[in-house]
Amino acid sequence: MSFLLDKKDDTGGLPDFIAGRRTLFVAAGTVNAYIDLAGLADTDLTLAADGKSVTLRLPEPQLDKPNIDHERSYVYSQDRGIADRVVDAFTAPQQAELYLLAESDMAKAAEDSELRQRADENTKSMLTGLFGSLGYEVSFERDTSD
Repeated sequence: MSFLLDKKDDTGGLPDFIAGRRTLFVAAGTVNAYIDLAGLADTDLTLAADGKSVTLRLPEPQLDKPNIDHERSYVYSQDRGIADRVVDAFTAPQQAELYLLAESDMAKAAEDSELRQRADENTKSMLTGLFGSLGYEVSFERDTSD
C-alpha cells in the first residue's frame, strides 16, 4: 500500500516564498490483519454429539501497527520559502514527523478498509479446510466476550 502525504507548514501571514514549507511524501508500507488463535480455550471448540461437526468461536480480527518501508518511502517534492532554505542549510531537515503522519494515515485507511473482513474470511477458509481434512464439518461463532 502506498500513500501520498501532503504536509504544509503555514507561517501564518507571511507569503510562501518567504517562509513556509510544503512537502509531498510518498510512504509505502503494509498493515497486517489477523485472528489470534493463540488465546482459544477448550470452551471455544464444541464437538457435536454425532462426532461429525464442530463449532468454533473465533475472536475478532485485529490489525497490526502499520509497517512503513523506509527503503521505498521518500520525499517526492518540497517547496520551501527563503527563510526555510536558510535554516535547512544549517540543520538537517527532520523526516520523522512525515513517517509518523504517514503511519497514522495508513492505520486510518486500514481501519476503514475491508482488511478485517478479509482476515476473517481467510481464517475461516483455512480452518474449514483443516477440519475438513480431519473429517469434520465446521461452523463458526463470533466471540462476544469483549
